[in-house]
Amino acid sequence: MTTDPAAAEETEPVTGPEPGGPGAGPGADDDGGSADGSRAPAGPDDEAAAGATDATDTGTDTDSGEGGASESESEGPAADGASGDGTAAADTTAQLSEAEAELAAQRELRERIERRKAEKAGPVQAGARLSGKAADLLAAVRAVESGGKPPASVFTEPEPAPRRSAPEPVRQPQVMPSATPAPVASEAVDTVRAVLVEGGAPEALAAQVAAVLGEGADAQLRENPWQLLRVAGVRPEQADGFARALLGAECGPDDERRGGAVTVWLLEQAALAGHTALEAPALHAALAQRSVPDPDAAVQSALAEGDALVFQDALDEPGAPAAPAPSEDDGEGEEAERPVRVLIGLERYALAEESLADGLARVVNSLPKEDGSAADWESAATGSAAELIRAVAGHGLVLHTGGEASRAEPAALAATARSLGLRVCAAAHTPDGRRSFAALLASAERADRGAASGPDPLSAPGFGTEDETGAPDGPHHGTGEAGTDETVTTVAGLLAGTEGPGRDTDGMLRTDLLIVLDAPQFDVESAAMLAESLPDGARLVLSGDPGVLWSAGPGRVFADLLAARACPQVASRTPDPGPIGELVSGIGIGELNQVAAPGKEVVIVPVRDAGEAVHRTVQLVADSVPRAIGIPAEQTQVITPGHGGAVGTRALNTALKERLNPGPGRFGGFDPGDRIAYSPAPGRTVPGQVVKADADGLHLECAGAAVVVPKERVEQTVRHGWALTAHQAVGARWPAAVVVLPGDAAQALTRPWIYTAFGRAEQHLSVVHGVDQALPRAVAEVAAKPRTTRLPALLRAQVPAAG
Repeated sequence: MTTDPAAAEETEPVTGPEPGGPGAGPGADDDGGSADGSRAPAGPDDEAAAGATDATDTGTDTDSGEGGASESESEGPAADGASGDGTAAADTTAQLSEAEAELAAQRELRERIERRKAEKAGPVQAGARLSGKAADLLAAVRAVESGGKPPASVFTEPEPAPRRSAPEPVRQPQVMPSATPAPVASEAVDTVRAVLVEGGAPEALAAQVAAVLGEGADAQLRENPWQLLRVAGVRPEQADGFARALLGAECGPDDERRGGAVTVWLLEQAALAGHTALEAPALHAALAQRSVPDPDAAVQSALAEGDALVFQDALDEPGAPAAPAPSEDDGEGEEAERPVRVLIGLERYALAEESLADGLARVVNSLPKEDGSAADWESAATGSAAELIRAVAGHGLVLHTGGEASRAEPAALAATARSLGLRVCAAAHTPDGRRSFAALLASAERADRGAASGPDPLSAPGFGTEDETGAPDGPHHGTGEAGTDETVTTVAGLLAGTEGPGRDTDGMLRTDLLIVLDAPQFDVESAAMLAESLPDGARLVLSGDPGVLWSAGPGRVFADLLAARACPQVASRTPDPGPIGELVSGIGIGELNQVAAPGKEVVIVPVRDAGEAVHRTVQLVADSVPRAIGIPAEQTQVITPGHGGAVGTRALNTALKERLNPGPGRFGGFDPGDRIAYSPAPGRTVPGQVVKADADGLHLECAGAAVVVPKERVEQTVRHGWALTAHQAVGARWPAAVVVLPGDAAQALTRPWIYTAFGRAEQHLSVVHGVDQALPRAVAEVAAKPRTTRLPALLRAQVPAAG
């Protein structure tokens, strides 16, 4: 490692202080908060519910990896309660509008689940749903039983024809429209506004309240004023003030309506922190902190209204003896008691987890389609991807783990499967991941095409190169080009139907092998929708780096599957190259090592306070890195722990804009040429650039697609993007990264955050270091906070653990 490249460029590289070494004291200018922002779930480590309880109280949005709230891209000021000015309207409008597409998908998912349950419960007709060979054999048996002659075709084996996928149509680039809020009748908004004014709440909340509560929203508010908590950004104390204004003497902390509403609110806050459910004792403790006198009655009220569900999951400890069988002396119907944990969760997440478990069990327990003989798969299993190819050949679900360099192995698998005639689809978390994987796939197919039994495609010359446009170079092998949307997509585009192979008449994806990259970013609802969309016999590969931050949404799907050991797991042995790869690999195992960086690949820049941190960050991006390293400012990404504070994304973006693209910001604070971070949905960020603004809204260019954001949506969905948080940056990489660690962010640092932030750099990493010994301490001791989920228990009930 070296010190600041601005000084090092004139001299021989010298070994600088080890990350976390002395030389940078804590920043003194914390501006009243530690890298704060809007809605970080923060709370005591030993209480899962505490994260939910304090989620809206701390006023911080540090990027600590606990959940989506810490990275709320749709951040807006919270509601001001009974005396506020209505600035919470922005936050809620963003969530409502972006949820439209997801709601439609969730409705379809629920209908499919109900159909599945009805089919399981209904009678099975003999011979029903048989097709192909099985149907022919059944017809032959019935013909013999009736004295007839079976068809001769039953006993003849036709010569199998080689399988060919139909050529995929060429799709034109699509404009990505920004979602708009669902229209609400003006009369309904007016009646709600009157109730809000009467209760002293901001009038600006009227549209969101009418949309959330639906028909008769005004009557619902009068009957139960705490329904206002269903609007994002409203806190219990604000809803209490509204209720007192409407109900007068009837209002009290022991009101049953209040207890139920606060219970639902706490479960929503827990979901923002990543939990899909809360244990009953933790929820009761959180309710007591919110001045609910009878937490158990409050929970029962929420359950009776159908707002929440209760579950009992058996606690099967690994290695524990099996529960003893009941003896005759125990009496009739009595069973040996088994320890259970009682969980309470919202219906949407409970439904998603159960659907995900059902879908994964179907994939694991069903035999993969016979696409290619075993000999063909075995002959293709060569090189670094051999173990992965063999695992996929014989199993429906396979987990693949590894760093950035290991993505070449799924690319080799995809090339092999396509050569065997399978329909392959790969989905990445971000457009950048889609582009890079398309390049890897193109290189793998060129290597495979060049020599059937030649060198390992993962080490072929020119692997992963691109042309001047950023597209994979060279022609593509197989049916259709590897770089098209039909083969390599984003997860969001695949689920929305705007990318990918399309769906059949049953709503299933037209694919035989689905490879999901960046699997740790999978939240439980997205994973459930994808699992339900896989046709019978399709193979599913989940690939990702288990060391990065978990999903912004609730759940920890990839980590739960790894812990459940319900399917084969392939750990890549391909190391990430260079000093940055060596540094990040050490962080992944809890070690912050000093690495040799002869080419100034890793530079440590000590700072004393917040002001110096901002100054040195701007200097690195605008001057030092371009001059000493040769990487221009537009290819350098700044990453910091939070949005607020003296060295958060807001402060850094303001300073970077002033230096790199000064302007009046006449379009909602933006000018043409500004780097931005566009959030089309909560938890998903697409980097881009401002093109222009007109009466239609703000025109952006994001990952090669045109986006028009209506002016009323700009404040909630678009930020400046020179500086991002680690959750916004996960899934993408840049030639250079400047990671800023101000002194006031020391408490927010965790090993996954540092691992993710440092790993965003491809060629050069500068660390603006002001946290002293907090950096090595976080790497060695501060792991990701646990999330409460039900997926492991649901999987154990349906899928036996793999050996």
